[in-house]
Amino acid sequence: MKKNTARVSLIKRLWLVLAVLGPGLITASADNDAPGIATYSMAGSRYGYNFLWLLVVVTFGEVFIQEMAARLGAVTGKGTADLIREKFGVKITLIAMICLLVANLGTTIAEFAGIAAGAELLGISRYIVVPVAAVIIGLLVMGGSYKSVEKLLLILCLSAIAYVISAFILKPDWGDVLRSAVTPQFLFEPEYIIAVLATIGTTITPWGIFYMQASVVDKGVDEQDYGLTKADVVFGAIWGNIISAFIIICTGATLFLHGIHVEKAEQAALALVPLAGNWAKLLFASGLVGASILAAMVLPLSTVYAITEAFGWERGLDQKRQDAPIFYGIYVAVIALSSLFVLIPGLPLFKIMLLSQSMNAILLPVLLVLVLILANDREIMGKWKNKRYQNIFSIVLTAMIMSITIALFVLQFKK
Repeated sequence: MKKNTARVSLIKRLWLVLAVLGPGLITASADNDAPGIATYSMAGSRYGYNFLWLLVVVTFGEVFIQEMAARLGAVTGKGTADLIREKFGVKITLIAMICLLVANLGTTIAEFAGIAAGAELLGISRYIVVPVAAVIIGLLVMGGSYKSVEKLLLILCLSAIAYVISAFILKPDWGDVLRSAVTPQFLFEPEYIIAVLATIGTTITPWGIFYMQASVVDKGVDEQDYGLTKADVVFGAIWGNIISAFIIICTGATLFLHGIHVEKAEQAALALVPLAGNWAKLLFASGLVGASILAAMVLPLSTVYAITEAFGWERGLDQKRQDAPIFYGIYVAVIALSSLFVLIPGLPLFKIMLLSQSMNAILLPVLLVLVLILANDREIMGKWKNKRYQNIFSIVLTAMIMSITIALFVLQFKK
């Protein structure tokens, strides 16, 4: 009888873990979407292992920021946009939503650029693939059936694990790798600073903050279950950035050593040749397209939910078109503008992905300041408000991003 009781108790605990885990892992894994892979590939090919130290710092930053968002959701049961409106009023909410919309529009453009780059790597024109993908994505999401293809796309995204295997096949100097991970290096050059901002912006994303908090609220996580969610956030951030680090290691150990600077998908795919050989292009393209389509479905949707939530407009895929015109209008506009932008002739797809993530980082401090104030509000958070060390690290991270942004503008002005 005791054995049966113990077994039932264990099953209940496992079920609780499975029910709560997810938002942190999914949000962090989304860092390795098309613009993420492009950013890390370009950084590794141009600067070798130099960016590993930054990735270590950013991993800590992601843990702190995403944990704050998750805690806000668990304690208040409200989304980020809701709390911003209640605490700061309409004007500040408008500024925050403009920042979110600009950042997410740039990232959605980058996702369609990923679809185009992956397709062209397989010899298919972007002028065919991008419009078809945009229509299919729109129909899947507005028809409420995108969840049915989500698992397939997630499987394609697992191709990023190939970088881990490739790194061990390549056998890089692990001493150099470790030294680069603990030794900060910085070059005061515009291209380097843009790459730094892109690395930050593709790891700690504005949309990730909103998505994390909304996911925790949707799952019904409260203070009692928060321990498991916190573990999920920490594990997710570490796991996602381990994959990111291996992308840098692979490109650094192959492309950087041969003086190949990634500017397009065909060059980036070379990093997987040690593992996949002649299939490297197919492996890289499938991961790029799968991650891009998945993000292009979820990202605009989460953007529209946040904006309509902020201003109290009708929202939701269960609403009729005429009952939620702003919700559907913004969604269609984001998809249409993003896909049309990528069809501009001669557009450097990988450069667009890098610049979109740099824009994420430049706009990020606005949202970080608001989230920090919310997480320190005793009326909202009670005993769950931020600890001192959380504030110190978050403030230092925000100041660092702002300083790097200022440095970029100063260097550009000197030109």
